[in-house]
Amino acid sequence: MIAIIDYGAGNIKSVEKALLFLGQNVVITRNEEQLLKADKVILPGVGAFGDAMQNLKQYGLDRVIRQVVEQGTPILGICLGLQLLFERSEEAPGVLGLGILEGEILRIPGGEGIKIPHMGWNSLRMENNGRLFKEIPPQSYVYFVHSYYLKAKQEEIVKASTEYSVHIHASVEKDNVFACQFHPEKSSEVGIQILKNFVDLNREGM
Repeated sequence: MIAIIDYGAGNIKSVEKALLFLGQNVVITRNEEQLLKADKVILPGVGAFGDAMQNLKQYGLDRVIRQVVEQGTPILGICLGLQLLFERSEEAPGVLGLGILEGEILRIPGGEGIKIPHMGWNSLRMENNGRLFKEIPPQSYVYFVHSYYLKAKQEEIVKASTEYSVHIHASVEKDNVFACQFHPEKSSEVGIQILKNFVDLNREGM
């Protein structure tokens, strides 16, 4: 069973639809017992970093997410979900993220021809043998919607990157923690394969 964390941050239904297409048993929940018993967990999200952290704390989900990580359950952060796994964001000064991974979220710099938010398809540069990118062709295109980007502290956890005004760490992986700044659930066949790779992860091999 795959649990999608419900904390009022959008894009849940599109993630659920993609997982159902893959034949998965899916539950949308903020229930601690369901999240801790799930085979895999997804932290989705669109919206503001500060509001999202407030919601996670209000529902006690910040603590539950840390437990999910500590017990070795594969967890996938998507878009805002990726950002929340890190330490802080320029979008919400003074608000601490979950701090599960080291790094910060910065505003995409503007410039000539650069529209913020970044909305559209960008190609990925795969690196460091990411398990989410098994059978994904080099330079595959995925769909982004964001105004802030990840700068991870440890380059070795970065599994895909892209360029949009600045070098963007587009996907990371560390042990049982995975995250994508882009939306695999909106990235056509490539995105479905990425989600399938997450679904097929062997927990014992973490």
